[in-house]
Amino acid sequence: MKLRKFALAAVALGLIGTGAASAEPVKIRMSWVAPLANWASIIMEKKDLAKHMGQSYVLETVRYPGTPQMIAAVANNELEVASLAYSSLTIAIENAGLDDLRVIADEFQDGQPNTFSQEFYVRKDSGINKVEDLKGKIIGTNGAGSAVDVAERAMLKKHGLEDKRDYTMLEGPLPAMPQMLLEKKVDLIPAVLPFALNPKLRADGTILFYQRDALGITQMIVFASRKQFIDAHRAAMVDFMEDLLRVVHWYLDPQNHDEVVKIAAKVVKAPPERLGWLFTSGDDYRDPNMVPNLDALQRNADVMRDLGFVKQKVDIKAHSDLTLVEEAAKRLK
Repeated sequence: MKLRKFALAAVALGLIGTGAASAEPVKIRMSWVAPLANWASIIMEKKDLAKHMGQSYVLETVRYPGTPQMIAAVANNELEVASLAYSSLTIAIENAGLDDLRVIADEFQDGQPNTFSQEFYVRKDSGINKVEDLKGKIIGTNGAGSAVDVAERAMLKKHGLEDKRDYTMLEGPLPAMPQMLLEKKVDLIPAVLPFALNPKLRADGTILFYQRDALGITQMIVFASRKQFIDAHRAAMVDFMEDLLRVVHWYLDPQNHDEVVKIAAKVVKAPPERLGWLFTSGDDYRDPNMVPNLDALQRNADVMRDLGFVKQKVDIKAHSDLTLVEEAAKRLK
């Protein structure tokens, strides 16, 4: 009888072992919008550093035209790791009802000392020398409620200017902003990397203010996932974050800069000499351990409420789970 029980136990263990061994890797879809700015656009170029990829998880990087489409994809469980601006994160939680959305990591920040901050340009011949001079003018934006749009509106509000009452907003894509300004279609534009490096813009335009003047430090982009997915696949998500951290460390290492520029040139099909700013002090700040600045993110979310994009205060810490990136970082020490 004992022998029979032992045999049955052995068979059961064998079946369990077979099931575990044959378990399919977890599918993780990761979003991006802008090449080079978003990690998902270049992570697969160094997938040799991702030791868990293909084992505990498989990664699919998906490009979206903007964050509104990402919010819909997350809501429909079509996207597991969303690259969201502070503005779209706040809207997703409050307006789209994604209360189980959790901030899991940093992508990049604006306004940190000695790093790039979004620039807002006017024409040199415009006669606009201070923010108050924008009264009655046309303001360029890439869309109401976007991260740079919110910074723009916040700065104008600081100086007593309100949308529709004191100025008019005209939408256009970020790559087209320099031309819109130089052709006098608008009087102020946001200039983000790499479009802020446009030589004609720098020659004929002048910086009126920086995003840091409007918002201080901005937790510009974060990675976010739904709690139900994290809870169901925590081990695979930690493996994913470990691999992502390893890749991020490689890209941020100054010793690898020449190779990084070559990779970037291939991705965006541009001459390498135009990309020397990438991952230097001339670029946006990226936390090397991918830990987001939650205090800054809370302030950014509060601005969204102050400007009327959401009605209620969003508690950022209640919608964050940094245990994944923290556990992943411990593995790399």
